[in-house]
Parts: sequence; structure tokens; C-alpha cells
Amino acid sequence: MKKLFLLLAFVVTTSIVAQDKFEKIDSYLNYLYQNNKFMGSLCIREGENVVFNNAYGYADVDKNITADRLTKYKIGSISKTFTAVMILQLVEERKLRLDTKLKRFFPKVAKADSIAISDLLYQRTGIPDYINHDSLTTAELQSENLKETIYKKIENYELRFGVGTQFEYSNSNYYLLGGIIEKITGKSFAENLQERICKKINLANTYYTTNEINTAENESYSYLFLDDKWIKTEEWKNEIAFAAGAIIATPADLTKFMYELFNGNLITKKSLEVMTTIKNGYGAGLLVAPFGDRKFYTHTGGIENFRSVVGYNVNEKLSISLIVNGDNYNRNDIMIAVLSMYYKMPFPFPNFEKISPELIKTYIGTYSSKELPLQLTIFENNGELQAQATGQSAFALTMQNEKTFVFLPARIEITFIENGLVLKQSGMKFNFTKENP
Repeated sequence: MKKLFLLLAFVVTTSIVAQDKFEKIDSYLNYLYQNNKFMGSLCIREGENVVFNNAYGYADVDKNITADRLTKYKIGSISKTFTAVMILQLVEERKLRLDTKLKRFFPKVAKADSIAISDLLYQRTGIPDYINHDSLTTAELQSENLKETIYKKIENYELRFGVGTQFEYSNSNYYLLGGIIEKITGKSFAENLQERICKKINLANTYYTTNEINTAENESYSYLFLDDKWIKTEEWKNEIAFAAGAIIATPADLTKFMYELFNGNLITKKSLEVMTTIKNGYGAGLLVAPFGDRKFYTHTGGIENFRSVVGYNVNEKLSISLIVNGDNYNRNDIMIAVLSMYYKMPFPFPNFEKISPELIKTYIGTYSSKELPLQLTIFENNGELQAQATGQSAFALTMQNEKTFVFLPARIEITFIENGLVLKQSGMKFNFTKENP
């Protein structure tokens, strides 16, 4: 029963929705934008055909430049999927093997004679993440050759665990893979990206650059909503993320990239099997995410305040990509909402009305049920009502009205009644009594 509150593979009955699903998706994203929860762009592709492609909000708030379908955004770690493809192309060309050791390219990295290309791809090296486990100093950021500085930083690390013994996500792995691509080909990462992927499948709005964001070229800044306004996020030097996270693209290009990748136009079936072989939750530049009984090959990304995701369902040949440049709402919640509407599942719009402190006080407490062997604790966190079941993570509750709250990712609905609450999920209903009301 402990899985009840974490259940994402929910069961619902498909209903006929009067409003066209694409109209509803558009209304939902506009609703988020109008409530200052989101700026960004969404593309949905069915096979070769784009069926939805809209942008919301601004590429540059200060200059009043609105985003459109061709606005380009930083995609963060989705860049790793591109990098993995180029590495596997080099394997196919016999310029590299999956068991080639890192020592050939970066001999000063700890255990470089034991770390294979496959270990880098599957994130099983033990090399610390130079971004999340460490930080770049001001002196390092101001160095004349930032890339070489980061390589040297990685070379000085001790491994966190034995090579190949476990998975741990580390941007260092894909930073090194970008360097390997350059060393083998004698060309820059940017040139390889254009020749090996973009020109081959006609991605006109995907590239890597070391230049700063240029809104005159329809590139977008990223923002965070603070003090009732969108605040521009300080821009990173792209060499900081490089092959691990600094590619720029549109959602339409990302959906095309995934379609072409899974339909044999970038790498062979054998190489694709390498990418889609999942070890401890991670493939070679790909992950798997469920939506109900459907499976999507995916990757997410985050850089500055850009938040991105792309997914591909093989059976339906459906690809979908969302890039957020105005970050004020959970990206995963947006994707769950969009997919729910796409598949015509009932999905209520969230209510962004602030719950009053007085009302929060009446609901705070511990609730128990004769029907379930667990307790449900309702508490306040930064003005937000949250719930936590015994032995599980806390989750935020979104107000639908003064008595009904929902946690949309798991389809949980909680209605407060006198001295108790009623919890509904996946067609089931459970009554809870408040302890010491």
C-alpha cells in the first residue's frame, strides 16, 4: 500500500472532451503564462508531422521581444543525447570502440587506464561532477582557456567509487566525451554537431556556440519570477557546460532529432540498442520515463533558469518537447498535464489563488484511516499546504477550492471534511479521521 501516494501509472477512463485536445493544451499553457507561472515553448510531433508548436511569453522581457516558434533556447543536459550519438557514430566509423580506454585521450584522469568509453556514456566512472559536486572558482571562470581549465580540474579528482561498479550522474563524463570527439576528428564540437547531426537531418535551429545570447538572432534569455516580475538570470559562459549541456535548439528541432534517431537516420540499430540499454536507470544519453502504461525514451535539462525535456514513444512514433525559459512552476507537472490532455484524460487546471493562513491552520494535523495502515500528515511550508504519508516523501497540494486540494502528478484529490478528510486516487476512496482535532 505504500506505493499508493507515489503512483504515477494511474488508471483513468478516457472520456470525450468537447474541447479539442490541442486547444486545451494551448489554453492550459496560456493560463500558466497569464498567471506568471511559465514562459517557454512546446512542440508535439506525430511521426514526421508537427501537430502542435507554440511559444508563450518573452525571449527578452526588458526589450519586449516575444518568443515565437523559431525562438531558440539553451537545452541543458539534453545536449548529452546529441553527444552520445556523435560518439556512437565514431564507433561505427571504427575510429573508436566502446571498450577504448580514457587513457588514450585524457591520461591524467584518475584510473584513466580502467575507464572505458562505455563507462563515460553510462555514467559509471566515479568521476565527480565538476558542477554539482564541486564549483568553479572565480579564477577558473576567468581563465583564458576555460575548457582546458575544466579538463585539468577533472584530472585532479579522486574517483568516488570503483569504475563500472555503480551509476552516478556526472557532467564530467560528457564533458570528457565532447573533448574526445574533438581530439579524434580534429574539428570543434560545434562543427561536429553541424556535420554529423544538424545538416544530416535538417535541424536548422540547433547549434553550439561560445558566443553570448543574442536576441537579435531570436535567442532567448531565461528568467525567474520574483517580486511580481520576471528577473533575467545571469548568463553562463557556454564553455562551462560544453558537450554536457550547452547546445541551443528549438522544441521542434528536438522532436525531429528524436524521430530521426529512432528511425535509423543518425545511427544504426545496433548503436541505438546501446543508447536504449538502461543500467541503473540511465542509458547512453537516454533515460526511460513511464506515462501510464506508455514508455518514453527521454532526457531532461537545466541550465541557468532554462528547463527542458524531450521524449519519444516508439510504438506511437510520438515525440514531444517542452523548453521553459520562465521558471516558476514544476516542469514535470506541466508535462504530465500536457500528456494527460493529449491522451484526453480528465485534467483540471490548477487554482493559483493563495490559501489563507487561517484556512491552513484548520487543516494542519495528522490523519489516520481504518482502511490504510498509514498516517497522513498535513503541514504548512512557506505558505503552501503539503502532505506526507508514513515513510514517504512530502508532496505539495494545489487548491481547487477552499475544501478540495490535489496533487496532480499522482492523481490524488483530498477533500477536507469536519474532523477529517477524504482521499481519492485512481477510482479509490479512503476516509481519514483527524487525530486530536
